Amino acid sequence: MTEAAERAEIAAEQDYVDVVYQRLDASAVTARSLVAEGMARGHIGHEGGLVERDAMVYQANRRLASLDAAHEGLVFGRLDLRDGSRRYIGRIGVRDEDREILLMDWRAPAASAFYRATAQQPHGVVRRRVLRSRLDRVIGVEDDLLDAEHAPEGMVVIGEGALLASLSRARDDQMHSVVATIQAEQDEAIRAPSRGATIITGGPGTGKTVVALHRAAYLLYTDRRRFESGGVLVIGPSSVFMNYIDRVLPSLGETAVTLRAIGDVVDGIRAAEHDVPAAAAVKGSEQMATVLRRLARSPMPGAPQEYTGFYRDQRLHLSSRDLRRIGRRLLSRGSRNQVFRQVPAAVLAALWSQVTAERALEKGEDAFIEEMLGDSRFVDFVESWWPEVDAVEAWRSLPRRLAELAGDLFSAEEIAVVRDTWSPDVPRIEDVPLIDELRHLLGEVPPEIDLDAGLPKQLMSFERRERDEAEERLRATSSIEDDSYAHLLVDEAQDLSPMQWRMLGRRARLASWTIVGDAAQSSWPRPHETITARDTAIGNKPQHHFRLSKNYRNSAEIYDLAARVARRTIDHPDLAEAVRRTGAEPRHEVADRIEECARELLDWLLDETEGTVAVVAAQRDLERWRQVLGDIAPDRVRVLDGLATKGLEFDGVLVSEPDAIVAESAAGWRTLYVVLTRATSRLATVGTTQRWLQEV
Repeated sequence: MTEAAERAEIAAEQDYVDVVYQRLDASAVTARSLVAEGMARGHIGHEGGLVERDAMVYQANRRLASLDAAHEGLVFGRLDLRDGSRRYIGRIGVRDEDREILLMDWRAPAASAFYRATAQQPHGVVRRRVLRSRLDRVIGVEDDLLDAEHAPEGMVVIGEGALLASLSRARDDQMHSVVATIQAEQDEAIRAPSRGATIITGGPGTGKTVVALHRAAYLLYTDRRRFESGGVLVIGPSSVFMNYIDRVLPSLGETAVTLRAIGDVVDGIRAAEHDVPAAAAVKGSEQMATVLRRLARSPMPGAPQEYTGFYRDQRLHLSSRDLRRIGRRLLSRGSRNQVFRQVPAAVLAALWSQVTAERALEKGEDAFIEEMLGDSRFVDFVESWWPEVDAVEAWRSLPRRLAELAGDLFSAEEIAVVRDTWSPDVPRIEDVPLIDELRHLLGEVPPEIDLDAGLPKQLMSFERRERDEAEERLRATSSIEDDSYAHLLVDEAQDLSPMQWRMLGRRARLASWTIVGDAAQSSWPRPHETITARDTAIGNKPQHHFRLSKNYRNSAEIYDLAARVARRTIDHPDLAEAVRRTGAEPRHEVADRIEECARELLDWLLDETEGTVAVVAAQRDLERWRQVLGDIAPDRVRVLDGLATKGLEFDGVLVSEPDAIVAESAAGWRTLYVVLTRATSRLATVGTTQRWLQEV
């Protein structure tokens, strides 16, 4: 194909794309006018006008956000069909003035042929064309001739395929939509049934994450009312990862999705750092749920053990046994905070049963209650014995009570490592599900007393006095009733602990799921536990399983090495097929002067690649390498530990001391497998030892 013919095809496509953008701009003008009209309706002077204003402004602003997000690379595909018609495929749908389709939304059923058509099964498609654009300018086209028998005479076919062209692009700090290059097996997972749990597995580089994100956009398109009103929650392994994927869904025309790292799931609690592996294994275990149940039902530290008071010169006394009996009776009715407002009545009833003086009995129970509630010593006792308990405060009490509550569940060494590494002011990522579990175990204080419960009316005036007035307390800020979503998308699911699965399960009581993972990359020391916990969280919902088999990220040279590491750590790992070779084998260096060698290798990676480069080290060495290498190409180089690389990819990766990464935890080999598979083009390792390489 001549260069002139290619330029002519690009120019023709540009003419059509210009028409689509003109309609896009017209739609934006219409949306802005609706915003202005909606705001004007707020001056009508009655509630109906305000409601109408809010509805119009909300819908118009949402449309504007969708139009703005989809602006770059709006038109990316074209189908030439056997019947002579053509369809243009884009990030959102666009119609002309007569409501005829100019651009078909990629999620529409009629657009599925763009992804599913092959030479073996063309689905009526003669030629599939991918338009490569920069902003609103077409800079190239790539064609696949799928049905040569029905191709009209003179049909132009350009390029060597859009997929391999996209694979050679340099990486930057954000994941991009691959909506133009989705493959058939990926499209099948994207368009799976919306009910139940869609579980997507596959080795590194198979596109699991981006397929899952495109699935979220697809679900919102096919059943917007359900998923937008109920909410779609996307969970990833870290804030670095969430920043990395942040632009994918908006670029597909979707902005009504909540993205959260696993440490940010609970409103008001933010955790960015992982615990040391030994402590993380204890906190994440299923046994921890039993410990927290015991904690939620036990007396709070410092609570009084007994009560003595006087009424009409009669001594009244509640022993520790009496208080335990009252506590058990209260907890049989609900959680600690749920029964909070019933506590005064329960204590007063127990004390009234001790009143025997004739004059006191004559005055009756109401007079007794009124006098006791006016006694500051009694009020102080009730507040101290059964306070409203905040989940964070209960969590903070856990380390000093762990031996008491968990001596039969954990070893002395396990208890010690949790206690010795505890961070009371800044929760770690593994602490968040513990706080969330306590939120649900402790419950919420009812807003007012239920008069139908037979409680004395006077008790409505009893309120706990707030002792801690600090406004900046770390605490969960939403009600447990607000936790549920319509759909949960969980990435890097193989890393989740049983406690983290319990946390997510509470947010998916009526939800559907998209779950993405690969057991060979699991950082949880007992991978089979995560599968059991996952199935418990899903419940009896139907499961739809999809396996992605092609590795589009790593060169075959890099993945061959990584696959040997995977076989070292897990039986029968799910290894994908790398689709390309670069001719560049990984480099391995052993050096006594490791810092000097690392600088040389980093310079080599920067020269050999155009995009981003990661330096990956064991957690203990991270700060050292940031100081040593942090001044080299800061716009291109990231220094990370192994867990922080989850879900990311870089043109080049330098691994420092692989043996230290292996030794860091029980899942060290699997972490090294993850690290090696972050590299798309070039890989280098440097260390003072090379035992890991000898073992594989």
